[in-house]
Amino acid sequence: MLIKIETAAVVFDMDGVIFDSENLCLKCWREIAIENDLGDITEEFMKCTGTNKELTRQIMTDFLGDGQLYDRFEAEASRRFHIYADRDGLPVKKGVKNLLDSLRDRQIPTALASSSRLATVESELKTAGFYEYFDVITGGDMVDKSKPEPDIYLKTCERLGLEPDKCVAVEDSYNGIRSAHAAGMKAVMVPDLLPPTAEMRQKSIIIAEDLDELVPLFEKTKD
Repeated sequence: MLIKIETAAVVFDMDGVIFDSENLCLKCWREIAIENDLGDITEEFMKCTGTNKELTRQIMTDFLGDGQLYDRFEAEASRRFHIYADRDGLPVKKGVKNLLDSLRDRQIPTALASSSRLATVESELKTAGFYEYFDVITGGDMVDKSKPEPDIYLKTCERLGLEPDKCVAVEDSYNGIRSAHAAGMKAVMVPDLLPPTAEMRQKSIIIAEDLDELVPLFEKTKD
């Protein structure tokens, strides 16, 4: 039996939810790690998922022991990422357009809250043809504190003119779910690189295999 989720709006994370960019980024970092005898960098990379550039730099600098070394590796990872993305296109997660079309048909407002810079978010959404679907787009450079703090979701709900507890957040990362839950939103997890844990199950109203699974679930809150 399908559950129904009443919501005044649906707020999406971007990397790992709209785009399969985190897997591509991890691929680039793994290549660099192998070439520089760093071992398996996956665990440290996972700690960075859902956070902003500043916190990522701190986590990776602690691991590498050298901020300048991180800056050099990050620049190389970014270069490789764009080579792959330019060649093959930024990979889109399964079910994105189906869910966005369904929400539009049901007149449920949509927003996006990403830890990435606003200019990057808007550019990637426009390239993929998803920009026009979103009523509000909030980038990580528009708030002081990154996920797992609730700032970006509180800001997005404020810009929508809605109370957080009336809205749903769709996230893939632990930090993203923590952020949405701390904001008082109904958190929906669609796991990407990280499998759901007991904490994630406690803080999410549902854990879905992919976005297609969510298509029949959302209903607009009745006034």
